[in-house]
Amino acid sequence: MNAANTPLQTLIIVGNGMVGHHCVEQLLAQGALERYRIHVFGEESRRAYDRVHLSEYLGGRDAESMAMGDAALYQQPGITLHLDEAVTGIDRDRREIMTASGSLAYDKLVLATGSYPFVPPIPGAAGTSRLVYRTLDDLDLIREAARGARRGVVVGGGLLGLEAANALKSLGLEAHVVEFAPRLMPVQLDDFGGAALKARIEALGVGVHVSRATQAIEAGEAYRYRMRFADESFLETDLVVFSAGIRPRDELARQAGLALGERGGVAVDTHCRTSDADIYAIGECASWNGCVFGLVAPGYQMARTVAADLCGAAGQPFVGADMSTKLKLLGVDVGSIGDAHGTTPGARSYRYIDEAGSAYRRLVVSADGKQILGAVLVGDNSYYDTLLQYVQNGIAPPEDPSQLILPQGEAAPALGADALPATATICSCHNVSKGAICEAIAGGCTDVASIKACTRAATGCGGCAALLKQVADHELASRGVAIDKSLCEHFPYTRQELYDIVRVEGLETFEALLARHGRGELGCAICKPAVASILASCWNRPIQEPHLVPLQDTNDTFMANMQKNGTYSVVPRIPGGEITPEGLIAIGEVARKYKLYTKITGGQRIDLFSAQLHELPDIWAELIAAGFETGHAYGKSTRTVKSCVGSTWCRYGVQDSVKMALYIENRYKGLRAPHKLKFAVSGCTRECAEAQSKDIGVIATENGWNLYVCGNGGMRPRHAELFATDLDDDTLIRYIDRLLMFYIRTADRLQRTSVWRESLEGGLDYLKAVVIGDSLGLAAELEAQMQLVVDRYECEWANALSNPEKLKRFRTFVNDRRADPDIRFVEERGQRRPAEPAARVIPIAEEIS
Repeated sequence: MNAANTPLQTLIIVGNGMVGHHCVEQLLAQGALERYRIHVFGEESRRAYDRVHLSEYLGGRDAESMAMGDAALYQQPGITLHLDEAVTGIDRDRREIMTASGSLAYDKLVLATGSYPFVPPIPGAAGTSRLVYRTLDDLDLIREAARGARRGVVVGGGLLGLEAANALKSLGLEAHVVEFAPRLMPVQLDDFGGAALKARIEALGVGVHVSRATQAIEAGEAYRYRMRFADESFLETDLVVFSAGIRPRDELARQAGLALGERGGVAVDTHCRTSDADIYAIGECASWNGCVFGLVAPGYQMARTVAADLCGAAGQPFVGADMSTKLKLLGVDVGSIGDAHGTTPGARSYRYIDEAGSAYRRLVVSADGKQILGAVLVGDNSYYDTLLQYVQNGIAPPEDPSQLILPQGEAAPALGADALPATATICSCHNVSKGAICEAIAGGCTDVASIKACTRAATGCGGCAALLKQVADHELASRGVAIDKSLCEHFPYTRQELYDIVRVEGLETFEALLARHGRGELGCAICKPAVASILASCWNRPIQEPHLVPLQDTNDTFMANMQKNGTYSVVPRIPGGEITPEGLIAIGEVARKYKLYTKITGGQRIDLFSAQLHELPDIWAELIAAGFETGHAYGKSTRTVKSCVGSTWCRYGVQDSVKMALYIENRYKGLRAPHKLKFAVSGCTRECAEAQSKDIGVIATENGWNLYVCGNGGMRPRHAELFATDLDDDTLIRYIDRLLMFYIRTADRLQRTSVWRESLEGGLDYLKAVVIGDSLGLAAELEAQMQLVVDRYECEWANALSNPEKLKRFRTFVNDRRADPDIRFVEERGQRRPAEPAARVIPIAEEIS
């Protein structure tokens, strides 16, 4: 088409959700602005955002960080984004859309209106007893309703319902799920899978009520509302969130007289065209062959089909979509692949059931046993990628298909990347095949990051990241590109290999390790702190020893966290958050004397900001005299052990959580690890200490303690997983000893426990076998290594204060004890904060010329 001679047509996209946004991206990538003026209408006030990770918004993630793509996408000439402007009608005769502000003519129209949450007509459902979980605005309403509330109920035990329950827990509420069907996730799971999921969800402290039909919502007695069920039972709550399924937003299509699917939705053909050839429908509002697809990947596939059709390109027709899903609900792995319910005539099933661990796996095979048709997974998704490729690519199973779902050690060998055909779909969100990844590598991509940038694989939901790396590594290796796993140019070993070398050979200095097993004379910013961490983890020597100081980064060098204006923060250890009035007064007096900004942290500590380098020894001298120790907030080490008040004060507490938190913190303080470690101890299942978001979480039961492992907050939040139940005190500590030391031995550099756990072949079952079952015969050795670290603990600041040579480091200028003249403050809310712009930062001592 000659754009200079042909008038531009007007293309209108109604809906700026994930699918509508993806359609815009695909259109622009195919040169649509040479053909069309594009108008995009969104009824929300925000541009498209990531609904897949909606629950992270309640966990503290801001709305802007959830936005899809760059805002500049909608600011280029030829495209106009109309936010907070709903399309109210379509006039097909005049080829116009109507909004509250007027009308706009179109040549082509794409409906991407999505779906809405279905709320059954229940008497009494209104206001905070009729909340829904769909948009950021909905979540704002839920957050507001949760203020002062104690209990929340979600109606609907599907994917979104369990996400909503997780959101209620994150807001500090006691959460319950009510499901009409006899099991959770009835669409994806069978009865055994539903039972396993129910057991795991209940173990997390969420009430599960299946086979319950809500008849009415009335005034409650102990709580604000009472939900009355058909069997005359009831449940009281302070708020109700409905997540009982979705319905396609097809009201515009109905008004315009477009053909609809039998069960709703705008009927479309294989090109996603409606009964009007100039109108398309994509995503959850579209009905193809009578089916509405409620996942983002099929919507993206439709968007690509429409973009190609509108741009005159050869697109891939839409002929249905794979509804396989890999999920993590309240920290519990759930997977559903292909014909999960075994509805194919003659299909046979193999089942693995672990009632004690609430794990379940089902494998569905064809009548002749030569084809894998589907699978159900609860408790461990490490099998998912392999089984998905068997189903999607028709790969012949082993002679005994049951090996594919047996525990690691008994199972068949994993399906390697070389067994996948070029057509195998690696990333379903962006329809990236193995062949496309190979082409990217042939075009010059040499690592996973560049492959992601080139193909967009693993940039959607991220569930294919592990498989992408496996395929990339295999393809690079097959082309003769070495997959270098060296720590850095100075050490041709992984962190795990270096740890073993240090431990076995008894090496206690960087120089000795470099001389025996490294290259060069100096090391670098990668290997120095990594080796320092390894040496500390093995031998727990003070980091201020002369041979260790050159290895540290700025924070460890000065045993304080550097802030943006060149000052430092001081965090004294307050084990379990328990502190006496005298301790509070001592900290307050230090803060007042040195004019430090004070802030209570989320880990139940007091953070003192704005200390200058030369003040650190004096501040710590006063804190140590008052009985405090370093809190290690500057190190990749044990940070905090958060606790509730437990049975000492709380009427719901069943164990003394403070006592246990104090013991745990005092045992593991000073423990250096590949990444920071956070703990929490809750005195009951109400979980006030938020133990299920920590590396090590302990929750009291009537019979002892439940142990949760490998959770974390941060940029990629992950719920901890239930590891062992009803443990006595000694067993609990033994398991924590073993697990932490096994993590320290085997994790990669700067790898959090959550990422380490996900990388373990065999998953949680393997970790249980090592720690609980001692399958590697390491238990005694791991415990002894931990005890060595515990026995050698000393406060690093107390050690430094006793050594005049070490104190010489704490000067801004080597030959002068003056303060840094470039550091400036302003007062705000009664305390000092850094002046803007931030002053010059001096990370190392320098001499005044």
